[in-house]
Amino acid sequence: MADKADTPRSKEELTQLGHKTSIPKSPEEARLERVPNPHPDTQYLARFTCPEFTCLCPVTGQPDFAHLVIDYVPAEWLVESKSLKLYMFSFRNHGAFHEETTVSIGKRIVDEIAPAYLRIGGYWYPRGGIPIDVFWQHGEVPEGLWLPDQGVAPYRGRG
Repeated sequence: MADKADTPRSKEELTQLGHKTSIPKSPEEARLERVPNPHPDTQYLARFTCPEFTCLCPVTGQPDFAHLVIDYVPAEWLVESKSLKLYMFSFRNHGAFHEETTVSIGKRIVDEIAPAYLRIGGYWYPRGGIPIDVFWQHGEVPEGLWLPDQGVAPYRGRG
C-alpha cells in the first residue's frame, strides 16, 4: 500500500493514468491512486461496477468469479479509476476466500481515500453449488443521499 505522502495530489503526479503500466503481481503490490474531488462541498454517490472480477480459491487454486459493486460518497479524494482497474486485475492470481476478498477491497479503498461512506457488494458465483454474497460498509448512509439498489439480482439457477 502506498504511503499517504506518496499519494498524488494532482493529475501531473499520477503514475498510472496516461502511462504504460503492467498488471501488479498481487493486491499488496498494486498501487491505488487518488485524485482531488472537484466537488468536495457536494454530497454525491460514485459507483464502480466490476462484473467480471476473478481471483483464486486459496485451497484448490480454481478460479472464482464475482460481480462487484462499489458505491462511495467522496470526501476530499476520488479513486483514480485506472489504478482501481489494475488493483482489481491483481487478484487474478491471488488466493483468498470470498469474504476476505470483498472486505479487503472495501477496506483498502477506505484507507486510501477516506470517503464519507462506502459500501461494497460482492455477488459471487456458486462454489460447490452455493453462491456466496458478501456485503460490507464503512460509515453511515449520509442523510438525504440517494442510494440506489446495486442492481444485481440474487443468484438463481435454472429452477
